[in-house]
Amino acid sequence: MKTITIEGQLRTETGKRATHQIRSQELVPGVIYGGAKEVNFFAPVLAFKPLVYTPDFQLAEIKVGDQSYKCILKDVQFDKVTDRLSHIDLLELVEDKKVIATIPLKFTGAPIGVKDGGKLVTKMKALRVKTYPKYLKENIEVDLTELQLNGNVRVEDVKVDHYEILNSPRIPIASVVLTRVLKQEEAAATPAAGAAPAAAPAAAAPQGKK
Repeated sequence: MKTITIEGQLRTETGKRATHQIRSQELVPGVIYGGAKEVNFFAPVLAFKPLVYTPDFQLAEIKVGDQSYKCILKDVQFDKVTDRLSHIDLLELVEDKKVIATIPLKFTGAPIGVKDGGKLVTKMKALRVKTYPKYLKENIEVDLTELQLNGNVRVEDVKVDHYEILNSPRIPIASVVLTRVLKQEEAAATPAAGAAPAAAPAAAAPQGKK
């Protein structure tokens, strides 16, 4: 799995004034927690770009002084006016301590339902999981090959070793739905339910004598 290395400096001063001064120098304050101690640091805003502005799940190695911390991204804050990154939270990975992470989904296979004329609709992009750091990976593969027309793949259908999936099990992840064309074809081929059979034409009444 890809690891982003960021060189930071330890924060020795806190408070609004110190934080404002850091940000004015194109630096971003951050905190590393979850390990033996909390670490407050700052680093150049550009150093965080490949970690923050991506849908990929990645590890971050934060070097502060002579210490190095292996982390995952937990939260980011942006300035309400400029929309610039203003703060970052990172969770330190401890070997024997489970972590909660959001892992992207990777869909594989061509669904049977799509081959039959349906349309694939993906409803989730990632799952929240709980696991040990050594089992973290960049994505969770979900095979959609057997997904049929009007069928669903739900959270409960995803099986990953060493992962406790925290999302509700009945939530659909992906489904194959009828396309408009297919609906029209089915409607044309199937008479409307409850429709009365067409009446036979009435026989002509005999004309009376004049």
